[in-house]
Amino acid sequence: MFTDSGNERPFVEKLDASTEVVVYAKLPKSFYIPTPVGNYNPDWAIAFHEGKVKHIYFIAETKGSMSTLDLRAIEKSKIACARKFFAKIASDQVKYDVVDSYGKLMELVK
Repeated sequence: MFTDSGNERPFVEKLDASTEVVVYAKLPKSFYIPTPVGNYNPDWAIAFHEGKVKHIYFIAETKGSMSTLDLRAIEKSKIACARKFFAKIASDQVKYDVVDSYGKLMELVK
């Protein structure tokens, strides 16, 4: 699996080993959300086994740190736009968020 950053490799390894995950995909650069500050490309689409988690479908942005101080202003703006976008189109089964690890992902979906 091609990964963009050092924190994505351990994330993928945990996804591979997870009994909750049905399938996951690294989203291609051609998948993007247009925002007022430029196109935004989330990192992952993840589907979970129904009944094991609260959100069956998850769109994830992986970052090395959960601190907003570590994000550039443009990144913060794109993430804020993505949150609004997914809030408008998503059901209770779909969740978008930023995670720094598989553990953080599981906190959000359980």
